[in-house]
Amino acid sequence: MATVTITASDVAKLRKTTGAGMMDCKKALTEAEGDFDEAVLILRKKGQKVAAKRADRDATEGHVTAKSIGNFGILMTLNCETDFVAQNADFIVLADKFMDIAITNKVENAEALMSLEFEAGVTVAEKIIEQTGVIGEKLEISCVEVISAESVVAYNHPGNNVASLVGFNQAIEDDATLRVVAMQVAAMNPIALNEDAVDAETKEREFNLGKEQALKEGKPENIVDKVAEGKVKKFLKENTLVNQPCIKDNKSSVAQYLDSASKGLVATAFRRYSLS
Repeated sequence: MATVTITASDVAKLRKTTGAGMMDCKKALTEAEGDFDEAVLILRKKGQKVAAKRADRDATEGHVTAKSIGNFGILMTLNCETDFVAQNADFIVLADKFMDIAITNKVENAEALMSLEFEAGVTVAEKIIEQTGVIGEKLEISCVEVISAESVVAYNHPGNNVASLVGFNQAIEDDATLRVVAMQVAAMNPIALNEDAVDAETKEREFNLGKEQALKEGKPENIVDKVAEGKVKKFLKENTLVNQPCIKDNKSSVAQYLDSASKGLVATAFRRYSLS
């Protein structure tokens, strides 16, 4: 049998298609006897093997990104195992491609995204497995959060470790105003949109902590409950988005800042994700 010659252009083409290293591409083409499609399949099978071996690993690093188009936005996280990979340009490009697919198709969750086509004949899920073999680390899309509202704005913190998404009840062209609130969410990490959105368990916990603190401070028992209620109010003010002092003008709450920008403008929902 004649020996198949593997040219540098063959290797380069396979590398461009799969992202695999030059030596891996050359080995795959050699094993496939020069058959390009078979070489791609060999590399994907390698990815499956690596993915199976690393399935129990923790993928806590990655690339967090949010993107909005008009009245719809998505927050997504592509995770990996190490910061070295998370900062790699090819990994960031991959994450951005996944986001483009997600926002174009207005997916509602990670499962829907995974089933979509990444490129001809390859789904997002299959691409993740393929790239697991290329990179050698566990990769997974751990977070897909969406917001639909009259206006949706996204904020990506430098370094892509934190991102946020906020929806509003009015269609606003002044994106800078809305972006301040998205930055607020990223920076101040509110636990809920407003007081009503805070669960009863959290309120009860804060009340009991306030009561315990008041007793330790020697407050009279007949005012302990009142003191505890004050502590709860303070907690809610500091930890709910609309009540927090605005980062642009700390003399105004976020609710007041929005209303001053456009009468009746309010935030209706937010999403936030942080790797730390």
